[in-house]
Amino acid sequence: MAGDALCIGLMSGTSIDSIDAVLAHISHHGHALQATLEHPIPPDLRQAIADISQPGDNEVERMGILDRQLGELFADACTALLDHAGVAASDVFVIGSHGQTIRHRPPSGGNATAYTLQIGDPNTIAERTGITTVADFRRRDVAAGGEGAPLAPAFHAAAFARAGVNRAVVNIGGIANVSLLAGDALLSGFDTGPGNTLLDQWVHRHRGDRYDRDGAWAAEGAVDRPLLARMQQHPFLAQQGARSTGKEAFHLSWLASCLAGLPFLNPQDVQATLAEFTAQCIADSILGGALPVDEVYVCGGGAYNTDLMRRLYHRLAPARLTSTAELGLAPEWVEGAAFAWLAWRTLNNLNGSAAEVTGAAGARVLGGIYPGAARPGAGTAPLSAR
Repeated sequence: MAGDALCIGLMSGTSIDSIDAVLAHISHHGHALQATLEHPIPPDLRQAIADISQPGDNEVERMGILDRQLGELFADACTALLDHAGVAASDVFVIGSHGQTIRHRPPSGGNATAYTLQIGDPNTIAERTGITTVADFRRRDVAAGGEGAPLAPAFHAAAFARAGVNRAVVNIGGIANVSLLAGDALLSGFDTGPGNTLLDQWVHRHRGDRYDRDGAWAAEGAVDRPLLARMQQHPFLAQQGARSTGKEAFHLSWLASCLAGLPFLNPQDVQATLAEFTAQCIADSILGGALPVDEVYVCGGGAYNTDLMRRLYHRLAPARLTSTAELGLAPEWVEGAAFAWLAWRTLNNLNGSAAEVTGAAGARVLGGIYPGAARPGAGTAPLSAR
């Protein structure tokens, strides 16, 4: 069992904006970041990811090619991170790669055969870097009857829980999720609905921007109440208990169905309504939980959306609202650190999931292990001699 070890975490989320790469010391006593890097995803690969995330022709061939291409890109991110940190690959214990989600069909969505699928070939990462890689974290939880998501709450509890204080940790990526921490215990965690995904897609369609910087465009618009009321009828929002969702449920075609039949709306007002809807989904999930929350800490890219944070502040008062930076971990690196931590736990044969979050039959050791280069002193005898 490894004690204090250098680990890498790789995260590419539903926003498809970049690969977040984190190098951290992980131990039984906590984590300490050593270096971080945001590695770009080329536009052609971003488009290929968006395309394969929807049903289409020749999916297996396209997925196989993209799987290898993303494996190479994740390996590039690791190499760049190690160069930036001045650390040798041989000094790293493990890489934890979340991969890129291209489908998520959880049991809470009524799928008779639930599944979740992430790509970004871990064999390629291990071969290129020589570092043992853990990937495919979500499917063991699904096999145990769970949602396979969210997986960050167990890390949130390890990193941010404090005895005597009730906290909510909100991750606002493409999809938003919340962890409810009752003192030093993880009470529950679940997806709340859209985070940045609809906001990003709408501003890209109408302004060509990848995201609405600081939420400035939304802040200048007006919330349309009839549109908001239609959005609130989404069936996911009626679910209780363990639940997860994805871009399969919240996308521009769904938004078009909500807009159908309404008088023409200024696109900026639609953006404002999307921001209000996102904030409402998050706040209602916290306020409707079984935990009176004293403090709310936000991570993910949404923590830098000033307009969205303002909307959350007004809905969650008097609870204190800030970002995880106040707890020592910048919002943009929380998920990368989580997958470094999860990979460390996998190689130490420790559970990484939380049944109270995913609804699985129990906590499980997560992920597949893809060995890196042989370490000094490791057995190298041919199979015939073993």
